[in-house]
Amino acid sequence: MIEVLTPQWSVSTKVHALVTTRVGGLSAAPFQSLNLGAHVNDLPAAVQENRRLLQQQFKLPQPPRWLNQVHGQQIVQFSALEHSDIPEADGSYTKHPGVVLAVLTADCLPLFLTNAEGTEISIVHCGWRSIAQGIIEQALQNFDSAADTLQAWLGPAIGPRAFEVGDDVLLAMRALNKSHEAAFTPQPSRWLLNIYALVSAELKRHGVTHITGGEHCTFNQANSFFSYRRDGVTGRMASLIWIEE
Repeated sequence: MIEVLTPQWSVSTKVHALVTTRVGGLSAAPFQSLNLGAHVNDLPAAVQENRRLLQQQFKLPQPPRWLNQVHGQQIVQFSALEHSDIPEADGSYTKHPGVVLAVLTADCLPLFLTNAEGTEISIVHCGWRSIAQGIIEQALQNFDSAADTLQAWLGPAIGPRAFEVGDDVLLAMRALNKSHEAAFTPQPSRWLLNIYALVSAELKRHGVTHITGGEHCTFNQANSFFSYRRDGVTGRMASLIWIEE
């Protein structure tokens, strides 16, 4: 049985959202067991079966719209029309029921966005490079709804006591907004970055105030989550959001 996390937010019941854990699939070590990433050198048959199990257990209305994630700022808008192309982007948006948006993560933060009425949704792969390039603002610009009416949920990411970064990351976030340096804690030669605080601050800077989530650490909770920082060769969790047909 696939184990998942679901957002705690006040939105329409038409909106369905989840993040998979690493529990419930067929992949062998070091991808055990629910690896959903097709790009990490896991056996293709295992990934395909894991994806089939995911679609079956949660009765997904369509196969997820996977992305070729490149740590950029591109947000793709998906129509109701299914297609086989996998666009190069780090986030997606739709207002069409039945379209399942998806990102893959293994330390980066999956950001879920929706309006309260459940007529617009977005999912964003928030690594530090994408954040520095303004991907959160890009995602919000797709919404017709005002930012202060949106709901955001921060899925599992590397926690504030595990995410060591260098001066380059601090400088990139200062360039985005000087106040973002508050998310950094100095270490003897490095910094600890609280990516939950950083994403929350960036959301608030653009008018989003209804923010939940941010309780997990992919690095330290090895039984539940894949972590690239911890393991190097590892699987990927999937974050999915869709509007009920």
